Amino acid sequence: MFDVGRLELARKRRRITAKILAERSGVAPVTLSRIVNGKQVPDEDTISKLVKALSFPAEFFEKDTADEIDVEAASFRSLTTMTARERDAALAAGALAFEVADWLNSEYRLPEPDLLDLSQERNPTAAARTLRQYWAIGEKPIGHMIKFIESKGIRVFSLAENTKNVDAFSVWRNGEPFIFLNTFKTAERSRFDAAHELGHLVLHKHGGPNQRSAEMEANEFASSFLMPSADIKSQIPYVGSLSQIISAKTRWGVSAAALCYRLHKMGIITEWQNRTFCIQLNQRYRNSEPNGIAAERSSIWQMVLQDLWRRGSTRSKIAKALHLPEPELENLIFGLASDPTPPSQAGSQTIRAVK
Repeated sequence: MFDVGRLELARKRRRITAKILAERSGVAPVTLSRIVNGKQVPDEDTISKLVKALSFPAEFFEKDTADEIDVEAASFRSLTTMTARERDAALAAGALAFEVADWLNSEYRLPEPDLLDLSQERNPTAAARTLRQYWAIGEKPIGHMIKFIESKGIRVFSLAENTKNVDAFSVWRNGEPFIFLNTFKTAERSRFDAAHELGHLVLHKHGGPNQRSAEMEANEFASSFLMPSADIKSQIPYVGSLSQIISAKTRWGVSAAALCYRLHKMGIITEWQNRTFCIQLNQRYRNSEPNGIAAERSSIWQMVLQDLWRRGSTRSKIAKALHLPEPELENLIFGLASDPTPPSQAGSQTIRAVK
């Protein structure tokens, strides 16, 4: 049976209005409106036109109603700068990711979620310290953020939206935490975004303060989580120049601006130094990150694709099994996984196929 909710989901992924969909499909706007509002059941010819206009497999619209994300349930980093179409397209991508995650859970035994509910903690810095203690990682830097949070049961997907307005967002679904990252950004920014969304997951699981306050809390959490105060003090007791910051930042895998901010908050550099360094960074490295680090990859997707390679399967077969356009699956893992290597070169596997 044709599912109208999936029609709207596909339309949002294509970032088009109902008017544009009507024009592209040749379906009268009044007819489309009646279909969407449940007042008319589309005939086979109308369905064929709509499916062709949206470039989704016909089987996609015959599946059970999709588990969509309410805008109030998702924590977007840049909600105020996004257009409604950008927001809806990102949320629609999240709904498709849920279906991919369900497939992953049916095929593999993934790490179970292991997060704390810190929604009662008033101090984001204290919350970051509590979570580090719970995970027994002390004050040491986190070498690989994406792999680390995946090991704690967080499902990580890409937001290949090709727009600077969509940074990242996170959401809980049926007890599973999800983080969606814009993988077009620098590795440093993606790491901070991941820590920022981790903050939302543990601090605002049941809702929280208003958008601006929640973002400030998540930023403070991320800064403290990635750059523990004891480690910062032991490595940078004082700062004499911007070059010192640029050289030191790789230890924590953060941007020079993020390290400046942390040093200022800790009182290691003054307000004047912070402003001066930020101005210098903007003048010298406006569109780049000095002393950049390599992009991080997903350990889960690397191992899944490796396992598919061994079995003579491909990611296109996953898309076909889920009745998704292959580009939609590619978007969800873009930048998170490279091409699989032959078995003799592969590392040890930490996920197992379901028997």
